[in-house]
Amino acid sequence: MDEATPLPRLLILSKGAQCIPTLPSLLPDYVLRNGTVADVRKADCMMAWGRKPSAIKAMAIASQANLPVVTLEDGFLRSMGLGADEPPLSLIVDDIGVYYDASAPSRLEQLIGTPLSPDETSRAQALQQLWQQQRVSKYNDARIEHPDLPDDCVLLADQTFGDASLQGADPQAFNAMLDAALAHYPTSTVLLKVHPDVVAGRKQGHFDLAALATHPRVQVLASPVHPAELLPRMRAVYVMTSQLGFDALMWNVPVHTWGMPFYAGWGLTQDRLPPPPRRHPVSLEQLVHASLVRYTRYVSPETGQPCTPEVLMHWLGLQRRHRSALPASVQMMGFSRWKEPLVMLFFKGSSIQFVKPELPLDPLLPTVSWGCKHDTELMAHPHPVSRVEDGFLRSVGLGAGKTRPLSWVVDDLGIYYDATRPSRLERILLEDPFEAPLQMRAQALREAICRTGVTKYNLPGNPWLRPAEAKRVILVTGQVEDDASIRFGANRIRSNLQLLQAVRERHPDAWVLYKPHPEVLAGTRARGPDEEQTVEWCDEVIGNTPLQHLLDTVDEVHVLTSQSGFEALLRGVPVTTYGQPFYAGWGLTQDEDLHPGVRARRTRTLNLDQLVAGTLLLYPTYVSRITDCFTTAEQTLHELQHWRASPQPGATTKWQDLIQRLNSLLGKMRLRN
Repeated sequence: MDEATPLPRLLILSKGAQCIPTLPSLLPDYVLRNGTVADVRKADCMMAWGRKPSAIKAMAIASQANLPVVTLEDGFLRSMGLGADEPPLSLIVDDIGVYYDASAPSRLEQLIGTPLSPDETSRAQALQQLWQQQRVSKYNDARIEHPDLPDDCVLLADQTFGDASLQGADPQAFNAMLDAALAHYPTSTVLLKVHPDVVAGRKQGHFDLAALATHPRVQVLASPVHPAELLPRMRAVYVMTSQLGFDALMWNVPVHTWGMPFYAGWGLTQDRLPPPPRRHPVSLEQLVHASLVRYTRYVSPETGQPCTPEVLMHWLGLQRRHRSALPASVQMMGFSRWKEPLVMLFFKGSSIQFVKPELPLDPLLPTVSWGCKHDTELMAHPHPVSRVEDGFLRSVGLGAGKTRPLSWVVDDLGIYYDATRPSRLERILLEDPFEAPLQMRAQALREAICRTGVTKYNLPGNPWLRPAEAKRVILVTGQVEDDASIRFGANRIRSNLQLLQAVRERHPDAWVLYKPHPEVLAGTRARGPDEEQTVEWCDEVIGNTPLQHLLDTVDEVHVLTSQSGFEALLRGVPVTTYGQPFYAGWGLTQDEDLHPGVRARRTRTLNLDQLVAGTLLLYPTYVSRITDCFTTAEQTLHELQHWRASPQPGATTKWQDLIQRLNSLLGKMRLRN
């Protein structure tokens, strides 16, 4: 459309459609007008949602006003939850008819019959593969499961009673379809899949489920099993007009239709009814490309902007995988009250039960614990235990300040900072093949992290000027000395003072820069009992200069087990470890005090992108602040970059005041010398 041409004004009379939040993003080529019949003169076209009674009324009003009708309907890749629970993430827009009304032409029919270019054919084939890989369908909130089914099965789909796509099919027609399936496949069990809205109790189906419960060859699937968990195991699928038949084609399963859905009559299905003369044999690629690319529009939940079907498939697939990572029911132990809402986000898809530490655990449920603090109580628990900790791209602000984290790690073996035993991260780093596409993704993420300056906490602060006389600057990062990462990750050196002493003894001529832990600086965690003596073993104690600024300036980083060593590796800064952090022992660091047991386990030499892939892509779980849904490391980086906390002017802690006094003392000592 020419830029000078105004967008057509689309009048929406339906109160329900007026409330759909994704509609503006799905219809950027229209000016949406929510109104009443009195506003017809101010419109260029009228919206009809499918063929509901409200749509029939709107079409009649449009006919009287001589206005064209634009029919909207949910897309074939709609959302996570049902229509009553979530807005659509995809939409069909039809200016001719509607795809499920075979009695009249539709825009989709025209698109299916259009020949494809080689690139379009390739894209359609890739979309079919992606549909299978991401295990998606129209609705996607069902967990990834492996139901116990007979070896020889035929799937039959029920639909909601009175659905507009049924073209008048009644319970008698559905029962006839069931009889045909039983007759055509005499040795197979017929699985009757109940519609999700019927399972949810919102609508009625077409079968007497109580009567079918006694049938020897019919098994009713009344639980919300996702099509992707069923279709690869089916001999065939029977449908009236259900989209399940389209799903079956995407999985290359034979389809028998008893109505005339949009995918029937093209030579791809076995149809009971004769097709309209408008339909003729086409390839599966033509059906896929027309249905998923040209006919349907999509919106990204994270950007709120139009996107491709590939983007939405990846997002929905990610949701399904993470929602299925834990067992269906789990108990949570050791999570503080402010973290409980976060638990509901990070473990969405599981039924959660919080257990207070003083109360007994349910012996029948798996347990998720915060860190290692309840390991003693959990030793005798008969079910698997997973441990949770903050991830490596966390937030803008400290955990002690109850700043919302964007990532957690969930470990079913140990936890990454506990070097006394294997962890899931260690197992990933040791065994994952790290194929080329994953390493390329890790490289791009690493470069983006360095470019944007994002670290774990992303705190504000003041710049640091490198002294002119400093030929070699070593940054030593302090830690919270009673933290579990030291208790479970240190070897002989176990305090910040001992760390500084070891660095100074090994490097007497270096400019040693000491940065206390941000939580200690903020006064939210206690400093070590002898930490005031650190001034005697370094050249400078630095306060609130952001870590990323220091990493751009220093020559080396020396750590006990601090994540700052990993941050330094990302930026190409040489790192020396004096404990056994998760990134030590893989050939990327100079390790001064690695425990023999850790060295014996970490026998693989990694490159930097393999370390990044395991640590930031495969191990953590990310949840978006925008959607409250699972997301990727790349989206998390974007959100951190655009979520900057503002420092409170003039606010200092007692520990920051101490640092200022220590640096003043150091300055006087240097002047005297």
